[in-house]
Order: sequence, then C-alpha cells, then structure tokens
Amino acid sequence: MNPGVRFDVVISGGRVLDGTGAPPFRADVAVAGDRIAAVGRLDGAQAETVIDATGRFVAPGFVDCHAHGDAAVFDPAVQRAALRQGVTTFVLGQDGLSFAPGSAATVAYAARYFAAVNGPLPGGAPQDGSLSGGAPQDGSLSVGQLLDGYDRAVALNTAYLLPHGTIRYDVMGPSSAPASAGDLAAMVRHVERGLSEGAAGLSSGLEYLPGRYASAEELAALCAPLGGLPYVTHMRAYGVRAGVGMAEVVDIARRSGAAVHVSHLHGPAGVLLPLVEEALGEGVDLTFDTYPYLRGNTILAMVVLPPSVPGAETDRALEMIASDGLDDWWPTLAGTWPRLTVSHAPGLEWAEGMTMVAAAERAGLEPAAFCRRLLTETRLEAGVVSARPDEGPEGEESVRRMLRHPSQTGGSDGIYVGGHPHPRGFGAFARFLGRHVRELGDWTWEQAAVHLAAHPARRFGLADRGLVRDGFAADVVVFDPDTVADLATYAAPRTLASGVDDVLVSGVRVLAGGELTGATPGRALRP
Repeated sequence: MNPGVRFDVVISGGRVLDGTGAPPFRADVAVAGDRIAAVGRLDGAQAETVIDATGRFVAPGFVDCHAHGDAAVFDPAVQRAALRQGVTTFVLGQDGLSFAPGSAATVAYAARYFAAVNGPLPGGAPQDGSLSGGAPQDGSLSVGQLLDGYDRAVALNTAYLLPHGTIRYDVMGPSSAPASAGDLAAMVRHVERGLSEGAAGLSSGLEYLPGRYASAEELAALCAPLGGLPYVTHMRAYGVRAGVGMAEVVDIARRSGAAVHVSHLHGPAGVLLPLVEEALGEGVDLTFDTYPYLRGNTILAMVVLPPSVPGAETDRALEMIASDGLDDWWPTLAGTWPRLTVSHAPGLEWAEGMTMVAAAERAGLEPAAFCRRLLTETRLEAGVVSARPDEGPEGEESVRRMLRHPSQTGGSDGIYVGGHPHPRGFGAFARFLGRHVRELGDWTWEQAAVHLAAHPARRFGLADRGLVRDGFAADVVVFDPDTVADLATYAAPRTLASGVDDVLVSGVRVLAGGELTGATPGRALRP
C-alpha cells in the first residue's frame, strides 16, 4: 500500500465475511466517501478514522426484510436497537398497509387501522410533502414524498414496498366487492407510479383489511408491472393451512410472472418445506423470511374478531362489538385468552405486558368482557403478542429447519409500538448470530452473511449493497462472534443486543462503541 494513500475510514485487523459465502479472511477494509475503496492488506494506509477490528468480524450491513419501522425508524432508540444488531436497512411497507400512496382519507385509514403495528405518521403539514417536515397540506402522500422524507433523515437505510391494501383502499375504500376493470386499471396506475418513484416491490396482507377481499386475479394484475422486483405477501393462510396460502402465491406467480417473497414463514416445517420445494420445482422464483422466535405480534382485532365484523370500518365494528350479536362468538375464544399478552393499549397502559387473563382479573372482568373493553376504549388500536400452540422444542426445530433453507432471508417483523412489544425488533438478528450460528450451528458465519445481507439485497434490487467489495456502498458491520447475542426477552422486550459496537452506513460511522453518533446518512434506497 502506498503510504500516501489516505481514506476516510479504515477498519483494520478484522476477518471479513464478504457476503459471497466465502470463508472469513483476514483483511482491512478502506472507505472513501460512501463507498468501499479497498479490501485487503492495507499496511500503512492512513485515514481520518481507524476502527480496530482485531478479533472481530467485518460484514456487510444486514437487511431486515420485514420491519414495521415505517414511523418508528425516526426514533433514535429504534435506530440504535437495529444498529446494535448490525441491521443497516429496513424494508418497509409490509403486509399491504402503510402510509403511501393515497389521498388524505387513505393515509388516515392506513395510520388508524395499522396504528398498533406501524405507529402514527410523524410530522406536521408544510407544503414540501416530506416526512421530515410533514405531509402535504392536503393530507395526501406519494411514494416519492415518503422516500424523500426518509432520505438522510435517519441513521438507517430504508426501502419501501407498495402496500396493496393501501392502494385498494384509495381506489375502492373499505368495499369487499371484487375489483372492476376500472378499479384494476386505477390500482395498476398506482403501482406503475410508485415503481417509477422508487418502490422496491409490492406487498400484500391477505389476512388484513381490505387486502383480504382481493382475488388472485386482482393481485396478479398489480404484480405484472414489477419487472423483476418481488411480490411480498402475508399469505391468506399459515401453519397447517399454509397449503391454501401457498397455492394462491403460486397462482399469482404463474399469472403475472412475478418473483415472490413470503413473509414470516416459520412452521410447521414438515408442512411448509415441501410446499416451498414444490413451488421452486415448478419454476417459481420464491424466497421467504423468518424470525427466530415462536410468538407473533399483531393487532388484537385480527386475532379475536370474526370475519363478519368489518374492521376496516371502525364505528360499524365497534357497534357490532357493543351489541349482543357476537354473544355466541366470544365463548369460542376460551382457549385463545391465555395465549395473548397485551403489547399496546393506549389509555389502558396498565395492562401492557399482562396476559389477557391477568389483565381481565385485575379489571374484575371475564376475559371476553375485558377484550371488548380493550377494543372499544382503544378504538381497535390494541396490539397483542400471541403464543403459538406449538411453542416448545417442536416449534423451535421448525424454525431451525426453515432458516437453513437456501431461499430463506432474515426478517424481524419488528413492531416498536406500545409499552411491551415483541422482543424480535430488538434481538432477532443478534439471535440469528449468537444462537443459530455460534450455539446451534444452523449456519456458518459466512452463510449468515449471505442470508442476512447479500441474499436480501439481491432480492430487493439493492444492487450496490450486501457485499464487502470494492465499489459497493459502505454499509459495514463490525461484531464480536464471541459476545453477539440477543438480550431482549418477552418480559423485557426493549433490551438492546450485545456484541455489535461499530457500524457504518454509506461510509459514515453511525454506531461507535455501541452508541449512536448522531449522524443520519441513511438513504432511501430506490432499486
């Protein structure tokens, strides 16, 4: 190395996991501007900042393929939680519901219905239309405006999926009717415009509203313009009924030619893996994400209300909950109450972190009566962490089998709303490394870099991310393989992970010694 060469940052003495699947190798990594400038033995190189990575791995920044940080990413505490796991990019717009594109009424609907998942749209209302300054004065929001609001405003990169449910609501409102030819044409125009403004794919949430009302024909029509970017789906059915959901995924892929990515596909592996292999064998370009936990986290209304209750119409749904029309329904949930823990309950915060049964006892009510109170007083905004029936060794083995599949990518499904969220947003990627690599050997270290960085970067069209290679964007993580671990638990879900202390995003040090530097170089990534 020419001793006169000077870089902005040199990470010296570490072992590089370059994201190609190659074994770790000893090398220094030099950064100039927002790019990786050199990887190799750089003895004598000078830099404004030198990071000693002796005894640590140097890896490409991890891509969280499924994060509900649409609003929370502006919170420095959430940025720190992600960076402490090595996550440098959130893929947002998940489950078919987020803030754009749409009119004021659509933005308000998406914010209200998914408040327990995505949180509130931040900002006021100046005319520039950016989130950093607020939404446009008329209340509408485009994909381009949303992305502009993220760009260089946070410490993480963001990519955004066009949310099908938001688009459908903007065209058809809460209607359960099939889309007409005119409706389909209007929705396709939304997709085409969103892609031109930088969206990284299309998402659906087929157990949420109004996505639940869409047919495979409708979804295939919206997937047709994707041009290689993925259709990302929260399927219509999971678990032992996953065959129903996967059959629809394959049908949509055949009709549209789109690549598909299935969200949070965990188990049972004996059911799911044959379905994945069957789809791949039929030529479907399919990937999926998993998180390494057995419990879920979602809106209470989705878990406990029957399909006859129109959750997309809050006032009408609350009228039905208050009536005696559901009296025969509530007793069918007797086995559900012990599995639910309140995660988000605005106005009833004392219940957060308590099981539905314990909270009901404290309120002096039966669980069904307390659930009705919770739904009513929060106007359907309540959220819950839900335990799966197969929680235990069998469930964990399913998760392990799923994450070992070559089509798997990492996703936290992180939700940061409420006083007692699921720990996955604070520990999933550290758990992949600490438990599933170091302790269980489900991946090698080099495989982890592929599953968590290179593979998802390719899937979402992030062509210059996911590898430690000359000329690539300098999203770089330095972590200790001996100490990286998730520390968040169901009892203490906001506990930060350990073992990741230094992170660069676009060549700028955003985490130093485990603390935020205050820099906000995160880019809104447009494929």
